[in-house]
Amino acid sequence: MNGFIEFLLQYGLTGLILVAFAEASFFPIPPDTLLVPLVLVEPGRGFWYAFVCTIASAAGSLFGHFLGKQAGRPLLERFVQGSRLARVEDLFQKYGGWAVAFSALTPVPYKVFTVAAGVFFVKPRVVFVGSLLGRGLRFFFETLVVDIMGPTAVAFLKNYSGPATFGLGVLLIGLAVWYTWYRKKHCK
Repeated sequence: MNGFIEFLLQYGLTGLILVAFAEASFFPIPPDTLLVPLVLVEPGRGFWYAFVCTIASAAGSLFGHFLGKQAGRPLLERFVQGSRLARVEDLFQKYGGWAVAFSALTPVPYKVFTVAAGVFFVKPRVVFVGSLLGRGLRFFFETLVVDIMGPTAVAFLKNYSGPATFGLGVLLIGLAVWYTWYRKKHCK
């Protein structure tokens, strides 16, 4: 795997774009494995790399959505009971954008959620916006950490990025739930 990542690093920004796009729908290597080394090599371009990585990943989420919409449902119907499938579809219709944003931010498998969003007919615009939010927070957070810490950021991100982004995701969902409750209660 390390050899393949080093191969992709030779292509710099192009390699980052390809990995960010593909990982959002089918590829197993997360773009972080290219983003962090690229930011270390060219710290002045770090936020540009984070921006491009975010856009490429959000575009890839639309491809994952397309794959799910075209091929995922028939496959899923073979393995999941109709009532259970309907329940999951209802949840995705209500919270699909949040699910995509949460998985885009955290170590939860992002591609599973982009494909599932297509299977359950979540609007592509919702998938794209959720991806922009989640991936943007994640990639800009990592870039900021590398900017602040330099090479020591690699070990820090390896150990703490997952729990930190997961905690941030839980906090954001908690704030969204509170805001929804507050608006219903106080803004009638």
